[in-house]
Amino acid sequence: MGVLDGIASDILAGLGAGLDAHRAVLRTEQIGWVARVGAGIAEVEGLAELAADELIAFPGGLLGAATDIEEGRVGVILFGPSGTLDAGAEARRTGRVIDMPVGAALLGRVVDALGRPLDGAGPVLAAERWPVERPAPGILDRAPVDVPLETGIKAVDAAIPIGRGQRELIIGDRQTGKTAVALSAILTHQAGRPGGTGPAAKPGLCVYCAVGQRASAVARVIEILRREGALARTVVVVAGSEDAPGLQFVAPYAATSVAEWFMARGEDVLIVYDDLTRHARTYRELSLLLRRPPGREAYPGDIFYIHARLLERATRLTPERGGGSLTALPIIETQAQNISAYIPTNLISITDGQVYLSPELFEKGQLPAVDLGRSVSRVGAKAQLPSYRAVAGDLRLSYAQFEELEVFARFGTRLDEDTRLKLARGRRVRAALKQREEARPAPPEQIAVLLAATRGLLDEVPLERVAEAERAIAAAIRSHAAAACRRIENGAPFGEAEREALTAAIRGAVAGLRGEAADGNA
Repeated sequence: MGVLDGIASDILAGLGAGLDAHRAVLRTEQIGWVARVGAGIAEVEGLAELAADELIAFPGGLLGAATDIEEGRVGVILFGPSGTLDAGAEARRTGRVIDMPVGAALLGRVVDALGRPLDGAGPVLAAERWPVERPAPGILDRAPVDVPLETGIKAVDAAIPIGRGQRELIIGDRQTGKTAVALSAILTHQAGRPGGTGPAAKPGLCVYCAVGQRASAVARVIEILRREGALARTVVVVAGSEDAPGLQFVAPYAATSVAEWFMARGEDVLIVYDDLTRHARTYRELSLLLRRPPGREAYPGDIFYIHARLLERATRLTPERGGGSLTALPIIETQAQNISAYIPTNLISITDGQVYLSPELFEKGQLPAVDLGRSVSRVGAKAQLPSYRAVAGDLRLSYAQFEELEVFARFGTRLDEDTRLKLARGRRVRAALKQREEARPAPPEQIAVLLAATRGLLDEVPLERVAEAERAIAAAIRSHAAAACRRIENGAPFGEAEREALTAAIRGAVAGLRGEAADGNA
């Protein structure tokens, strides 16, 4: 009995010490209840002192965000299936707003709009979480947009230049190659320019945000990034068509916060929103379910503001703020080429230009189907290498004149020799602007091909052999005009010496390809 008494004394002493060390802490918690549940939304009562966009926790791990805060009622958008939630369920305040994990740990990962992994590679070990809604940089923190962002697409780099920190809209009907243009920009931006120097040659990081896309389409994009070795420098944020509307609405803002973390550390980041048409439709759906007053086409009155506050976060920072940049390529889908519809006109007025993809050109096999007449860059030649300005400065004007001349030539009128030559040259410029989806020529190769097409060096090359001539030119300039190529890549002025060196290499490359031209009206 003595031994047992000793053990009991020790146990009681230990419990007493533990109770002495323990101090009770009072914790207040606000709990409300669900009054109504809709498709992707819930109405909650009994909560006070809520913050805008504060996360609300429901049973089963379901989260939502307070968006409509009224006296005695809160409208909540849900970040999961609403079928698991019933009226009368508890709703608890979390005390934090919608946030997203940020940091280098996200590179190479596929996550949802709340940072939860979708790639089966384990949890995201991020040290920080940033709110998805953040104020745009002020005017004094922004630097001029004058560093090129190369896309690897001749028609865009030569005629519609995009700068790092710009917001350039990609617009067109469905199935016209919008995502392909954005992917080319991602792959070119990540690769940088190994042979070049200066800020334009620096490789960048990318964020691809899929909103409302089919799972198969997103999987195809991820597979292309992985195959090209670009996934390791990309963050993929996915809110697919099968996900909750709340996740689809929050996804672009969450992806932008991820990109801003890298920009704040001096990186040049490219973000693609694919696409904002579905984002606007999702917001309309949520707004109608929350009983907000509908406006034009049933969209709420703040539909312009939700995209403006998103795209205003894209900028190039001053050197004092680190010198990073965030370039936005929002994608928008049109119906029957109607670019004057409500959402397209909103986005056109917010962005710094648009790349318009024409279904008519797509059907004719002119790929990429970039319509130079309807496309524009409001930054212009400031964000372009000097060699592009010297060789393709008048490309848009001359190409527009060729298209107009080609229309009149279809009437069967008799053409003089000068008109025939203009038509033949214009057709070769059009053929030179074609390229395969996987082809992303470097600036020297683009400059050489455009120089050959616009200066008549391809006039004697049959149309069907222009692609062959392009490959021969690319090989020739690297062998016989290496110094000129280096100057182009380094952003040096394009002078007469470079023009002569490229011209001599081009003439030698196409010498064996000349033949009798077969141009309908030529």
